[in-house]
Order: sequence, then C-alpha cells, then structure tokens
Amino acid sequence: MKFLTVRAMLAGILAGLLPACAGERPASLGVRDGRLSPCPSSPNCVSSQESDDRHRIAPLAFTGDPDAAFAHLRLVLEARGDTTIIEQTGEYLRVELRTTFFVDDGEFLLDRGRRVIHVRSASRLGYSDLGKNRGRMEDIRRAFSPAGSAP
Repeated sequence: MKFLTVRAMLAGILAGLLPACAGERPASLGVRDGRLSPCPSSPNCVSSQESDDRHRIAPLAFTGDPDAAFAHLRLVLEARGDTTIIEQTGEYLRVELRTTFFVDDGEFLLDRGRRVIHVRSASRLGYSDLGKNRGRMEDIRRAFSPAGSAP
C-alpha cells in the first residue's frame, strides 16, 4: 500500500512538471517582410532563410503547382504522430512538434516565385537540441520529396 502511495505522489509531481517542459508559444513567430523569424544564437534552431552554417537548412523544393505542393506538405505533417497544426494561411503554416518531454515550433512559408517552401524549426526551451530540429526537418523533407516530381 505504501508503494502505491509513493508511486501516485511521483506521478502527480511529474504530471505537474511536464507542462513546464513545453514552454509557452513564442509571440515572435510568423512572417515579417516575407521572412520567417531569425534563429536565436543557440544551436537549437534551423531555418532555410539563415545564412550561417550552424542554422542553415535547405528549403523544400518542388515542381508543379505551388498550392498542390503546399497542400501535400500539410498532408505530410498531418500524417506525423508528433505534429499539431496550429495556424495556416494561404502561404504560411505553423506547427507544434512534440517529443516525450518538449515542444518545438515549426514554420513553413511558401515562396511561389522560387518554387520552394522555406522551413524553420526551433526549440522553445534549452540551448542544444542535439540535432533534433534538423533531423526532424530532414524527415519531413524525405516524406515531402515525392511532391517534387508530381505534387
């Protein structure tokens, strides 16, 4: 009986602490002057609109209809078990990407003229993500890639 009480107390403590790992949604996200928010100096962010190697990642390239490519991206994101779509406008998509304990923010911006979708993914908390955001964006790229030939 004592074991169950201690276990219940630990579960309650963990349940209270886990939401703190999610952090709050940043108010700085979104599109300003055709650009996604810049990455902070910490290494836990990647963006296709950054110029430094630490943060730079390639955008998602496509051929064909831009709207079809963007719709395909949404389907790719909806199929992931770790992704919740938070906001979508005609050319912008914002998601929350969850791991066991943390929530990261992902953003996608359709650039019709260049035929790419810019990407940004950043941790809400901490300094290093051990490459999680970069790896996740590359997973999304692999799932999206069939759209490059026929969206």
